[in-house]
Amino acid sequence: MLGSLTLIFLCQLVGELVAGALALPVPGPVLGMVLLFVILMLRRAVPEGLGQAAGGLQKAMSLLFVPAGTGVMLHFRLLGEAALPLGLGLLVSTVVTIAVTGLLMAWLSRGKADG
Repeated sequence: MLGSLTLIFLCQLVGELVAGALALPVPGPVLGMVLLFVILMLRRAVPEGLGQAAGGLQKAMSLLFVPAGTGVMLHFRLLGEAALPLGLGLLVSTVVTIAVTGLLMAWLSRGKADG
């Protein structure tokens, strides 16, 4: 399990280094996750230890929301002042996401029905 956690954090470190060195607008952990995904795709399987390590991290994921919740409470007044643009942004992005997902599913289903 220690080797699996090391692999996860090593991928995150490489992602941070690449994002910092190339000044990419993508967060380092996202690049690290893509790197880990590519590694797993090349292996064509998820090692058992890696699955257990990832499951353990998922169980503790709720702890990651504590800093975000603290930030919301700290800047509650500022968020209240920007409630209208934030609400509109959430509404529009949700509608667009649902529409794109529906269109993509219709397109993918059409291709599957033909073949």
